[in-house]
Amino acid sequence: QVQFVESGGGLVQPGGSLRLSCVSSGFTLDYYAIGWFRQVPGKEREEVSCITSLDGSTTYADPVKGRFTISRDNAKSTVYLQMNSLKPEDTAVYFCETDLLSIQCSNFHNFNYWGQGNQVTVSS
Repeated sequence: QVQFVESGGGLVQPGGSLRLSCVSSGFTLDYYAIGWFRQVPGKEREEVSCITSLDGSTTYADPVKGRFTISRDNAKSTVYLQMNSLKPEDTAVYFCETDLLSIQCSNFHNFNYWGQGNQVTVSS
């Protein structure tokens, strides 16, 4: 059974930092590209970042480029999202995702397995 457990979110002031963790189980993380998306109630999901399985190449959405960093530790079955210089518009529930097919990130907007999500709130 594919499972993701996200953690590390919370309330932070603008300009602050958080590191999200996504621990996977039920499959071998090493083999697949893993992404992060975020969602605000009533709005469509927004793809944030993705990391490939083979060489760890990364992709970022324009709103987070230069502020967010995705990484993976296959030995720990964990993917991370380091978020710096946070803005109020980053407030959302953050989910990690995969499709159990892709090794690259070209299709990460269609990934269809994700966890329960983790709330990130950026507010003063």
